[in-house]
Amino acid sequence: MLAPALFGLDFGWFQHAVEAATGWGGIFLIIVYSFLIAFALPLPSEVVLIPVCTGAAVCTGTLQLGLPQPVELAVVIVASGAGKSLGSVIALTVGHGASHSGPVVNTLRRMGYDPVEWSKQRVVELVRKWGYAGLAVGLTVPGFPDTLSIYAFSVIEKNELKFAVATFAGSVGRLVVTVVFLRGFTAAV
Repeated sequence: MLAPALFGLDFGWFQHAVEAATGWGGIFLIIVYSFLIAFALPLPSEVVLIPVCTGAAVCTGTLQLGLPQPVELAVVIVASGAGKSLGSVIALTVGHGASHSGPVVNTLRRMGYDPVEWSKQRVVELVRKWGYAGLAVGLTVPGFPDTLSIYAFSVIEKNELKFAVATFAGSVGRLVVTVVFLRGFTAAV
């Protein structure tokens, strides 16, 4: 899986490091990776599952914490969710501030793009109807960039605790959905 570049910098090395993570240092790396993808890096969050066996008959995962595989998987999912939750609070602060910053908004409006209006049109209905549960559900979709959902909601909402909890729930949900899909796929093959 290729990691996209951000501002011309290639972060594929970071993604590959997570894929090969080992031991408790690997858990720390997963937390840092998840933290960064919540607000800065456009990388896939499902990569954190690679070091743990997710359905293969023979476990070849690199994490090897010395725990039963289901427990290792739970540790990875919780660690990733916690990292993403913390990163989402940074994204909330940055996104809310930037979307309400005069120079940023004025520059984008001159370019024919109104970020506040666009976000409100696309997200406000979802937020009003589902609130933070909508953010959590939106984040459970495998393969969809977390950063987009997080920043879109940051324009509308500002409650850091609810935002962090919704991001944690959505992140855990996404990884669980991915594991269930992978296990179903490997069972069918």
